[in-house]
Order: sequence, then C-alpha cells, then structure tokens
Amino acid sequence: MPPSFPPAFRTGFFVSILAASIAHAAETPPAPASGPRRAGGGPENPELRFRPPAPPVLSPAEEMKTFKVAPGFKVELVASEPMIETPISLSWDDQGRMYVCEMRSYMHDVDGAGETEAISRITRLEDTNGDGKMDKATVFADKLVMARGVMAMGDGALVAEPPNLTYYRDTNGDGVADKKEIVAKNFGTAGGQPEHMANSPTWMMDNWIWSSNHGARYRFQGGAFLAAPTQGSGQWGRTQDDWGRQYFNYNSDFLRCDIVPPEFYARNPRLAERTANNFKVMNDQTVWPAGPTPGVNRGYDGKTLRDDGTLKTCTATCGATIYRGDLFPAEYRGNAFIPEPSGNLVKRVVIGENGALLTGKNAAEGTEFLTSTDERFRPVNAYTGPDGALYIVDIGRGVIQHKGFLTYYLVANIKDRKLETPVNLGRIYRIVPTGAKPTTVKLPHDTAGIVPFLAHANGEVRDTAQRVLVERADKTSVEAVKKIAASGPTPQARAQALWTLEGMSALTPAVITTSLHDADANVRAAAVRLADPSLAPELAKLTTDTHADVRLQLAFKLSAVPGTEASLASLLSGSGDPLIAEAVASGLAGRELEFLEFLVKQPSDKLEASGAFQMLASCVMKERRPTRVAKLLALVAAQPDGPRQLALLNGVAGKAPAKNAPAPKPVVLAEAPAAFAQFAANPKTKSFVARLDPLVAWEGKPGFVPAAKPVALTKDEQALFEKGKTTYATICGACHQPNGAGLAGLAPPLLDSEWALGPADRPIRIALQGLTGPIEVEGTKWQLEMPALPTLSDEDLAGVLTYIRREWDHSASPVRPADVAKVRAAFAGRSNAWTADELKKAKPIEQAKAQ
Repeated sequence: MPPSFPPAFRTGFFVSILAASIAHAAETPPAPASGPRRAGGGPENPELRFRPPAPPVLSPAEEMKTFKVAPGFKVELVASEPMIETPISLSWDDQGRMYVCEMRSYMHDVDGAGETEAISRITRLEDTNGDGKMDKATVFADKLVMARGVMAMGDGALVAEPPNLTYYRDTNGDGVADKKEIVAKNFGTAGGQPEHMANSPTWMMDNWIWSSNHGARYRFQGGAFLAAPTQGSGQWGRTQDDWGRQYFNYNSDFLRCDIVPPEFYARNPRLAERTANNFKVMNDQTVWPAGPTPGVNRGYDGKTLRDDGTLKTCTATCGATIYRGDLFPAEYRGNAFIPEPSGNLVKRVVIGENGALLTGKNAAEGTEFLTSTDERFRPVNAYTGPDGALYIVDIGRGVIQHKGFLTYYLVANIKDRKLETPVNLGRIYRIVPTGAKPTTVKLPHDTAGIVPFLAHANGEVRDTAQRVLVERADKTSVEAVKKIAASGPTPQARAQALWTLEGMSALTPAVITTSLHDADANVRAAAVRLADPSLAPELAKLTTDTHADVRLQLAFKLSAVPGTEASLASLLSGSGDPLIAEAVASGLAGRELEFLEFLVKQPSDKLEASGAFQMLASCVMKERRPTRVAKLLALVAAQPDGPRQLALLNGVAGKAPAKNAPAPKPVVLAEAPAAFAQFAANPKTKSFVARLDPLVAWEGKPGFVPAAKPVALTKDEQALFEKGKTTYATICGACHQPNGAGLAGLAPPLLDSEWALGPADRPIRIALQGLTGPIEVEGTKWQLEMPALPTLSDEDLAGVLTYIRREWDHSASPVRPADVAKVRAAFAGRSNAWTADELKKAKPIEQAKAQ
C-alpha cells in the first residue's frame, strides 16, 4: 500500500473492500465481452484482476460522506437530481444565475443508446435566499441533442449543440429562451465523436470567445458575431488566468497553456518552433485516488493501474480551472484545479513562472485536493464562482467513456459492477474554506455602476463586468474605465480595464503609452500586446525591460513592424532566449533572409545561443524560392568559420532524414551553388554536404531527374479525397491540425511524414488498430497513444488516408476501400495497438497475414 493513502484507508477500509472483492470474485466469474466490436479494442475476454463489489447508488448526502477534501475546506451541495441531470458545464450571468448544460442523452448504456434523443437541455438555476444552494430551476432551452456547452451572455446564453453554436435569448425575462440566432454551423458535427468535438465556449480577456477542440474563435461586436480561424487545442474545458493566458488539457495530460495566442505564430507558417503554444505546464501525470479504480479503459495493460488497483496516471483529465477567487487563502490564487473523473478526484497544481514559461507541480505528493470512494463521483468541470468558491460539476455517471473508444475490458468492468444505471444523477458542489460564508456578487443594472467591478478581487466578477461593458459598448463609461486602466488598485484591475477598453474600441495611444510604463510587468506586457504599430518608437524604449513577459511581447509585436531590426537584434542579444527568437521569426514571414543579412553583422555571442540563425535559415529553405535559397547559401558561405556559420548550416540542412523516409523535394536552382564546393573543402563543414545534397538540385547535377508530376486522381479517387477532407476536419484536424503540422507533445506531423506517405498498409493499420509509442517522426521521438478508428467504414478510412497522402503537396498513392478491407480482414483478431517496430517490419498489403 503506497504511503500516500490515509491511515483509515490503509487499515480497515481497504481490508473490507478487499475482502468484499475476493468474495465477489468467488461468487461471479468475469463477464464475457459481448455485443458489437469495441472500437477501443483490447483483449476480447479480459481478466478482471481487481473486482470491487458493485457500488451502491448514493444520494448526494451519502456521496458527500465519501469525500476527503484538503484540510481547512469543506464541500457543500449546490444542486442535484431531480433539479438537474447529467450536468457537464455551467456559466454564470451578471446576476449570479447559473446556466447548466445537461447532456442527458449521453451513454445510456455501453452501446450509446439515447444519443440521438432530443432530451438534452440548458437549465437556469437560482439561489433565491442566498444560502448557497439552488432552489429555483427554469428550463431555459429544451429538446437539444447532445448539447455540450453553455456560456451566459446578454439576456441569454451561447449554447453548443453540434453542429451549431447558437445564441439563445430570453427577451421577456421569464427565464425561457424565446429567440435564437445561429452563430456557427460547424461547431462539431451532428452524431460525431463527442470526445473530440468542439466544446466550452468561453469569453476570454482578449474579448474573443474561444473553445476547445475547435478551429475558430468568435467575437461579439456592434451587435453581431464575427468569426476568425484559429488553431484548435484542448480536449474538454477551457480557462484563463489573471493575465488572459489560456489553459486546457487532454485526457492523459493535466495542463497545457497558450502563453501567447496561436495567431502570433500563425503569421509564419514556415516556423516549426512554437514553444509558447500548447505548452506543457505539468509533466508529472501521477494521480492518487482514494480507492481502487479498476474501471478505466486500458486497465488491462499492466501500466495503467498500480498493484492495489488504483489509477497510476491520469487517463480522463478534463475541465480545469485557474482559481482566481477572493475566498481561498492567498496561496491558492492562480493554482489550477483539475478534475480526473476516472480517478474520482480533483487535483490541485501550483503554477510558477520560469522566465516567460510556466511550471506546474502537485500541491501535495501522495494525496489530492478532493477524492471520493464513490465510483459514480465523476467531476468533469471546475470553475471559480462569483462568490469566490470553487465549483465542481459532477456528471454522476458510472459510464463516462464514449462507445467510440470503449474497450472490452472496460465494458466487462461496467457490466460486472452494474455501472450503466442510473442515468438520471448529477450534482454540482462548491468547496469553501471552513467557516466561510460566501456571498454571490451580482452586478448593478446601470452601466456606470458596473465599472468599479473591473477592480474586484474576484477574477470571475471582473470577467463578467468586462463582458457586460463590452456587450453594451456604452461610451459614457469609457472615461471611468480609463481611470482604472491608469490607476486601478491592483495590476489585475489595470490589465482588465485595458482589455475592456479594447473591447469597447476605446483604446487610445495615450492610454497605451501610460500603461507601457506601469510599475507592474504584467500590465506593461498587456500594453505592448495591445499597442498599435505606430507606437513602435515608444515600444523600442522597452527592449531593456528586465521582465521576460515584456520582452517576449515586444519581440512578437515588433517583428511584424518593418524598420525595427535594431530593436529585434537588441532583444535577441540581450537574453539569448530561444523563445525570443521564435517570437522574432514569427513576424518575419517573407523577410527572414533580409533580417539574417542584418543579423550576421551584429557581434553578440548570445545571438547563436538564441537559435535565431538556425530558425531563420530553416524558414528561408521552407520558402522554396530558388533565388532566395541560392542567396542564403552564399550568405552562409560568406561567414567565417565558427558557431554562427554552423548554426546557419544546421538551419539550411535541417534534421538528418529518418531511415526509409521519403526523398525530399529539392529546390531547383538556376545554377550550381559555389557554396557546395566551399563547404566540402572545409573540414568543419563538409559533414553538412551529404544533408544538403538532396535538398537542392540544378540542371546538369549528376543524377538529377526532374520530378514527375503525380498521377492524377481518377474521378472515384477524387470523390474519396473530398470525402476524406471532411472526415479529416471532423476527427483528425484538432490534433494533427488543418495544415498537417501536428501539435507539439500531442500529435506528430503528417506533413511529409514517412509514416503517412510510405507503404499504404502502415497508415491503414494505424487507423484500424491504433499505435502505441515511442515512434520517431522526422527525427523527433513521440511517446503517444493513437486510438484505433475501426468503426469508420472502409470507404471513410480510404477517403481520409487518400486525403492525407495527396494534400499539402503530397504525391503518395491513394488508398482504395479494397486495401482497407484487406487489412481489416487480415488482422480482424488483433486487439493490441501497433508499435513502430512492428510497422517497420510489416509486409505489404498484398502479403498481409494475421500476426
């Protein structure tokens, strides 16, 4: 028994559970797998090593007795069935009323019965007597299908009901929506895979409505909604800190952060390094449940569960919040609280700063902030409330894995312990300090009265005040907001006021200039981000700022402004920080070569340490313009021997190609570059020639044959390609990205990948049986779990693989439905995911035999 478990658990409690499990196992053999083929795979007749007895269905009062919360706190019930059922997310309006999204049609059994029923809803809850418990419920929007998100705004709420994001309004004040406006028609897909679908629309500090798992953001301006494309990230839930940095997670990854918006990097699609996007805050994925948790999807693999049956690392993480309230002790502010429903727990993570990057560590080792021994306690979202309390949304289900990924093992566990029912539970709890009496803040109805709440100590209250002021865009409040921006009592208030002015289109150069010299670095950084390019001379004065966040924002901002080369060089040489180099390169699309010509004249040794030379040279090569590549080679050759020339060469040559990788497409130059002979003659650079050789070609180069145009797709193959394009956007794009470039730490690139473009049987096998890491893609090692997609038809899989193999200038062969059918039949009995070594040794489709 790990020492992290509480004494009560280590003694009598655990003994009683273990004894009951043994007796239960003696009475009943493991249930055999049955029903349709399971998309999640795994052994078809799994052994259930850990067999706790079927858990009783607990009332809210009974469930609360199973909780163990950190010392100094208590758990209170806010709402439960029958008032609400299957709650998955919530949002407060400016009067403290809670809009709850109830996904009542989710997983009524292991085969997903009920999914198409229009029984989901949005319910508005109110606490009419101020005791913290909701006592009035009004169905705001009814008869929805698999609704999966809600965000209060205006006189109603945005509701996510795939494929639509809809603005529902209550124009007569009775609490029931009577008008609706469709904001987007591509917010997920009707009947799609809910574990990888758009969710959690959230009004962020930058006045855009962001969502997880969705490639667009929205803005309410002038009474209308605007949309803009963005990089989809996160799986379920979205939150922000006091400075507007956005946090999200993935089921097996506790916490990620966009330290800067994806749009900053998107300015230069040729830049591979994007550290400040999808940044992994938390490396340690360990969890410490209060009791055995055998009902997890891959509990059969020997790696997921400890010897005592407890979950070892997270597998269903979701719905994190950054605590920004004023009720908890000061040391809790800025902490992340992260639900893990498979472990029946909520984790507390302390976030720290490392320059402009972030760190995350467990607040306590061997225990969690909140745990339960009730297997139906399934926390799926956490929020800071307008009363400063921490709110936890408990979906109240035994089954939380969607049918699309259920393994035989988990089905057997669910059946064994009767977890399919009931399907009408659901609770919302709040956690408060012992002895505290929280009071929900309600904003005044008059606009002038709302402005002071931008300086409230609770970030949730400040966010709501900002949203309402921006929605109303009442110009009479502008001067009062400007005063808070200039002299608000806290840095948080001043930063929030700046963003409020931005949302009201009321920012002026004078306001920004004042904030550029604020005593707090976070306010200065916000001002830099909001500054108009015309303020470049004023921004240049901050290049020696001692704070990493300010310098990073300066690098992103100034890199897009021509004529700021000296300031950019100063930022690079002042720190030698690779993150600054990324920021600089992000704004130089199409100007990387010219900046390199300027940069090589600068003397600082820290420039090499920053990686700027390598990054910028790589961008020029990826631009693939012959005249510029030739000029770059000449520039490299003109540099004296030393680290600078080697850095440039590394950027030009790129990583050594992986074994059996497809040959790169060379840039065809007008003539043979003299630089090649110079590099070959120099002992320090001749090793680069072999890497450079396949990247460039010219007329007359020995062995050079102009590339043949790929065979055009037939009419049927083109139809498959078009169908696959839709499938890719729905299922694959959130992780591998619309441009195929992948997401650092989560999904490897498909662009020019040897695994996608090599023998067609490889991607087919990966799609049918999944892939388990490690795997090397373009010289980078990935430790990943790619889920199988066997529920897709042969035609669907052929389409999406054809799309991948012919999009983005790829020229690999298309995939036929018959190819997929052949591999599917050959490996019909295989339940384990493929490894990279197995795929390398695999025979071609024509010779495929069950292994």
